[in-house]
Amino acid sequence: MFGTLFPAALRRTACAAIIACGAITTSAQAAPLNVTLLGTGSPVPSNVRFSQSILVEAGKDKLVFDLGRGVTIRLAQLGIPFRDVTAGFITHFHSDHLVGLPDLWLTGWLPTPFASRTMPMEIYGPKGTEAMTRNLTAAFAEDIRTRIADEKLPPSGIAFNAHDIGPGVVYERSGVKVTAFPTHHGDLIEPNFGYAVEYDGKKVVISSDTTYDERIAAQAKGADLLIHEVADIDPELLKAYPRFKEITAHHTSPEEAGRIFSMARPKLAAFTHIIVLKANAPLDVPPTEVLARTRKTYDGPLALGEDLMRFEIGDTVEVFNARKEKVNVDERF
Repeated sequence: MFGTLFPAALRRTACAAIIACGAITTSAQAAPLNVTLLGTGSPVPSNVRFSQSILVEAGKDKLVFDLGRGVTIRLAQLGIPFRDVTAGFITHFHSDHLVGLPDLWLTGWLPTPFASRTMPMEIYGPKGTEAMTRNLTAAFAEDIRTRIADEKLPPSGIAFNAHDIGPGVVYERSGVKVTAFPTHHGDLIEPNFGYAVEYDGKKVVISSDTTYDERIAAQAKGADLLIHEVADIDPELLKAYPRFKEITAHHTSPEEAGRIFSMARPKLAAFTHIIVLKANAPLDVPPTEVLARTRKTYDGPLALGEDLMRFEIGDTVEVFNARKEKVNVDERF
């Protein structure tokens, strides 16, 4: 019903909304490798930090690493049609990394200017990814049936091209190479993958959820950008709620992350999947202590990620916040 183009009034409204929310500018597209944090939170329900998702733009490819809560909203804010996502990559099967997948898959198929996918959705992830996509297709079979019959949507656009992967190069085309490597998120959470993305001589490394794991430092040695998770959990909270010890045991403290950064020495280190839990405080607590604690073990360039923060990787790494304001990242940030 939307046709292939926006009507004039809708087009003006959409353009205004995209500008207000921080759309990608023409000048930004000149950088050879760009990264945008779509969601920097955890399972904690937050309208400030959606759950985990990272967009990597390398040449013409738009790759999404993890598909957490709100991934479609953040892509829409960037003005990126869902059909333009080249491939998705899953680190592990915790729900906060996956709940946005059905939304992007189903909504991306709708006959709208922001969707209209006609090709299968390409997904890479640990063993079980192929089975998950088959089960999703079964779960939404009635929606799929009615939309094909009623709206004449192409069946190819709701198909999956899913891949169970192991460690090593999992994607290589058009000069873009993606390598999966194991990280430790817990003895029972296996496999769990971090990813390294290389393009035009540049390199970005994504840790996944992980405990302290020096394999990440090895992968990120001299990388342009290392994006790492972090957890700041109040010891007093652990006394009151012993189950939080299990959360602590599956993640990396700021001091531990700083040691990884010191070993890797990337051009820039950045935090995502930021967990902050304090005693006698709301769930959605600002991460005010994370940087100070990291500075105990790391003195290099460091950014505290926020949703829609953007990294433009050229000879240097430039950082922009959600308002498209340049962030001055140096040893004191």
